[in-house]
Amino acid sequence: MPSGSDLLKKAATHVGEQYLLGVVVPKDNAQWKGPWDCAEFASWCVFQAAGRLYGCDNNHGNPVRADAFSGFWKRDAATIGRAITVELAAQTPGAALLRFPQPNLIGHVVFSDGKGGTIEAHSTATGVIRSTLSGRRWDIGVLVPGFEYSQNATPVVSSPPLLVIRLTTPLTRGTIVKDIQRALKAAGFHPGTIDGKYGMQTVAAVSAFQIANGLVADGEVGKETAAALNVDFPQ
Repeated sequence: MPSGSDLLKKAATHVGEQYLLGVVVPKDNAQWKGPWDCAEFASWCVFQAAGRLYGCDNNHGNPVRADAFSGFWKRDAATIGRAITVELAAQTPGAALLRFPQPNLIGHVVFSDGKGGTIEAHSTATGVIRSTLSGRRWDIGVLVPGFEYSQNATPVVSSPPLLVIRLTTPLTRGTIVKDIQRALKAAGFHPGTIDGKYGMQTVAAVSAFQIANGLVADGEVGKETAAALNVDFPQ
């Protein structure tokens, strides 16, 4: 049975390759060298290590055309995978960590290296990289079925970000949202009325700004997007 470490080995050989949002990767092509997006990268690694689809629109379909998406990873985590805490995933080599997609947008999928780091298809600006879990928002960890996993004995401290502005119910509102809206408008992106409410039009403007600037296009404003917008965020 393949292991989480096998997933990491597959992923590690592609660090430095290109990212392209929305690309569909043939999961059965062992020679694929990019471009990738985050879910396509993760699902390709799973198929290459275990010979089965996961996180795709049809996990029983043709691996050449199967479309991977963070929302399908979320679906599979709830039905055929094993959801675990972010803390446990942080110390489990090969475990996936998910940021769920907001409506009509993408989320994010990465592999944990078990030591607080990641391997991931990150963004247009950076491609496939090694990064860190700490200071970023995650919803769950996932163990993909058909893999053996082992946890490192040393716990990993993965601190959440001090602030992330995202779509919530009720809507997030306040002065910092107005600052984001003003910065978006000044940059040529249209957040709607400057009303301090983080609603769908502002989310869409953030996502468009992120795409234009090579960032993870999840519609959430964390420290990287805030810095690109020149909006002051807690450090």
